[in-house]
Amino acid sequence: MQKKIILAVDSFKGSASSLEIESYIETGIKEILPDVECVKIPIADGGEGTVEAIVTARKGTYKEVQVQDPLGRSITAHYGLLPDGTAVLEMSKASGITLVSKEERNPLKASTYGTGQLLLDALNHGATDIYIGIGGSATNDGGLGMVMALGAKFYDAENNELPAEAASLNKIVRVDITDLDKRLAQVNITILSDVENPLCGPYGASHVYGGQKGADEAMKVQLDNYLAHYAKIMKEQLGKDVANVPGAGAAGGLGAGLLIFTPAKMQKGIDAVLDVIHMSDYIEGAGLVITGEGRMDHQTAFGKAPVGIAMLAKERNIPVIAVVGSVALDADPVYETGISLIIDVINEPMGLEEAIANVETYAIHAGKTVGRIAKKWIL
Repeated sequence: MQKKIILAVDSFKGSASSLEIESYIETGIKEILPDVECVKIPIADGGEGTVEAIVTARKGTYKEVQVQDPLGRSITAHYGLLPDGTAVLEMSKASGITLVSKEERNPLKASTYGTGQLLLDALNHGATDIYIGIGGSATNDGGLGMVMALGAKFYDAENNELPAEAASLNKIVRVDITDLDKRLAQVNITILSDVENPLCGPYGASHVYGGQKGADEAMKVQLDNYLAHYAKIMKEQLGKDVANVPGAGAAGGLGAGLLIFTPAKMQKGIDAVLDVIHMSDYIEGAGLVITGEGRMDHQTAFGKAPVGIAMLAKERNIPVIAVVGSVALDADPVYETGISLIIDVINEPMGLEEAIANVETYAIHAGKTVGRIAKKWIL
């Protein structure tokens, strides 16, 4: 009789990290099945928790770096180095929205310069393979700041060098990549993202995500026009046309900046993460896989972490239970991906603040439910 349960649950954003939520569920399971082996694998799809997930699974280390936050203030950020020298970065560690208060948010002034500093440090440590998750940004600068940190320069009509901020985008008349770090040409960069928005237009970076970064409707239009100008100049001077590439609008256009100035390739975040952490090896021979996320809805079926996990398990005929913070009425499509059952940790009427404050209690209770199901029908 199989006694191994795999826990691979994405973070409940704003509430509990991937490893925390897995630990809570494990506690509940072991109240019912004390002898079962629970294997916890932190998971992410390119956004928050990606570095932790990969470093934990691959037994890597963390590297701390002094960088600029989105508003140019000095902070300590970190990225991961794996035993084979691969570097794993999250742009949110240097340029993320959680680094600025709601009152400070201004995408015209925010910059990805700190993300460029993380990339530079990874190059200095000899990384030739770099994974970069680009979720959770405070920025809308098209990667301008990032590439400035790597040596590129941008000039206005009076030949003044422009500063690292989105407000510079509309002023660019000339780009100089003479001093762009030459090592970039020799490195493999994989962009981890589940965002397919183009750079510009009604579905682009500014209109879809600008509001959460502090832009009102007028500023969204302004930012979109600035990114369109930026894309035009890059096409004319560097021959790179990325305005309509799916994912170019991720992280306020950082996706576009990486595609223009580095040999980066886009990959669906969860697919890359599962490959890097060798997830298929972990679940081989398991009797049950537990996955989940903070909120499960119809969008989950389009490549988010729980579905990536479920599809691997489905190939091996391993049943999958999803433990989630909440589940929408339109979540039925996820059942076609290999998830057999969704358990909502919220078991009575309550507000979001109460749910977040008591996530440990509710997740443990959900874990006990999983344990009872496993004891009865699976293990």
